[in-house]
Amino acid sequence: MHRSHTCGDLNQEKKGINVTLSGWVQKTRDLGGMTFVDLRDRYGITQLVFNMDTDADLCAQARKLGREFVIKISGDVVERESKNPNNPTGDIEIDVKTLDVLNASKTPPFTIEDNTDGGDDLRMQYRYLDLRRNTVQQNIMLRHRVGIETRKYLDSIGFIDVETPYLIKSTPEGARDFIVPSRMNPGQFYALPQSPQTFKQLLMVSGFDRYYQIVKCFRDEDLRADRQPEFTQIDCEMAFVEQEDILNTFEGMVRHLFKVVLDVDIEDFPRMDYDEAMRLYGSDKPDTRFGMEFVDMAEVSQGKGFGVFDSAESVLGVVVPGAAEYTRKQLDKLTEWVKRPQIGAKGLVYCKMNEDGTTKSSVDKFFDEADRSAWAKKAGAEKGDLILILSGDLDKTRKQLGELRLHMGSELGLRDPKVFKPLWVMDFPLLEWDEDTERYHAMHHPFTSPKPDQLALIDTDPGKVKANAYDMVINGVEIGGGSIRIHDRELQSRMFDLLGFAPEEAQAQFGFLMDAFQYGAPPHGGLALGFDRLCSMFGGSESIRDFIAFPKNNSGRDIMIDAPSPIDNEQYDELFLKSTYVPS
Repeated sequence: MHRSHTCGDLNQEKKGINVTLSGWVQKTRDLGGMTFVDLRDRYGITQLVFNMDTDADLCAQARKLGREFVIKISGDVVERESKNPNNPTGDIEIDVKTLDVLNASKTPPFTIEDNTDGGDDLRMQYRYLDLRRNTVQQNIMLRHRVGIETRKYLDSIGFIDVETPYLIKSTPEGARDFIVPSRMNPGQFYALPQSPQTFKQLLMVSGFDRYYQIVKCFRDEDLRADRQPEFTQIDCEMAFVEQEDILNTFEGMVRHLFKVVLDVDIEDFPRMDYDEAMRLYGSDKPDTRFGMEFVDMAEVSQGKGFGVFDSAESVLGVVVPGAAEYTRKQLDKLTEWVKRPQIGAKGLVYCKMNEDGTTKSSVDKFFDEADRSAWAKKAGAEKGDLILILSGDLDKTRKQLGELRLHMGSELGLRDPKVFKPLWVMDFPLLEWDEDTERYHAMHHPFTSPKPDQLALIDTDPGKVKANAYDMVINGVEIGGGSIRIHDRELQSRMFDLLGFAPEEAQAQFGFLMDAFQYGAPPHGGLALGFDRLCSMFGGSESIRDFIAFPKNNSGRDIMIDAPSPIDNEQYDELFLKSTYVPS
């Protein structure tokens, strides 16, 4: 037996018993006549003591132990003279009687402690060592807990876990597919699924009226902190439901997860339509933990001879509470911040509401005190507030001001990670027009149903049709989204027409689904929640990589196993491929 207890089990109640422990050496301390060793496993840390007076050979053996040696010891649980209240096992130590080195270790390339000295790339290269750190293990265990509680909740309300294929057909809509060549079918390719969308709809046609899956999905897209080329989602579908049924079901699930995982009660789950979210926040995933809603300033700012405003499609502002004390240096820094390529604004106009009731702006040459007072009244600014204004094309200005709003919220400490504000964003446009391709694209995906009362607009004004779709947003993060699906063959065919699919193309790509709709497809809908994003939110991090055991870096590489990597010529031949790319 390698262990009778773990390194987190022991306390004063176990005093006097003989135990066997195994684990990794966290650190050693040689105090002359005594040697102390901290032994670690994923359950905790227990202090071991070796006494030179009692057993000189054993003590000498302990002094040769290095960091991360794997050892097995047996000994008696004794009370510590110098207790450590910060450690659950800090009241006891093990008076060691036997020591076996199960495996020696090289000196690790970074310290395996909560506050490590290893950089991101180094820790990714040695991820198996990084995973030994308590903070990382806690993240992975939190992920496990969220998964278990998700399964328990969905099982309790009649959902069935069904696996769907990973090798599927490539489709032209959405992000780029990862492609897998088929050896047995020369010149033909599978794709890895971006989601199990069509399969879960087919399960509804099959009569499995409540399906779920915690499933891997794959998208070949540019990466950032909340994206990975392979990611996990809680994928769900329900038959014989309307939108309200789905919203209520998954509000319940999210409330359950917050309660059992974080002991947080989520009271309100407000709803906001897409148009309102864009008008007030410039984003379809607004962070509602703080105010600073957009104000349309065009009426009180245009026609005064300031060309930047007069020539702009929109003039939008936000009121930053209590920020009139910002210095010129701070305001110049803000101006440079919005002019960065990532934001793309040409400049920033500000107006201070002074404590004495007067105003001061960066464009006083064009606007007098009366004009600026009108700005303050329009924006609802009070003494001590700061108004920040951007202008230009409506869509671009909304996006830029939305980023500035979030930046100011962070600067002022208004985005508390321990406060959670969920929101349903509803009534998205069904379609969006792409100027480059001169055709419509699905705002969500081609299987999303229009709002029932807007079906007539499909033929007369498709750009105005609203989708029967909904996104779940928490603290400005899109946690998931879904829709009521099309379940009628004719409507699905019309949707493909609008998206520019020729009839034969639609049949080749999605004929199996439209054929299935001819055999009694029930009304159905669902949603998918980003499992990685949900876990990172519960863990108080903005990076999903911290909650994935073996993540990719920002270039989509696994630098631990060095993937992706070239294949040899024999594999090219087997797959009927020709290598034409020569790495630089």
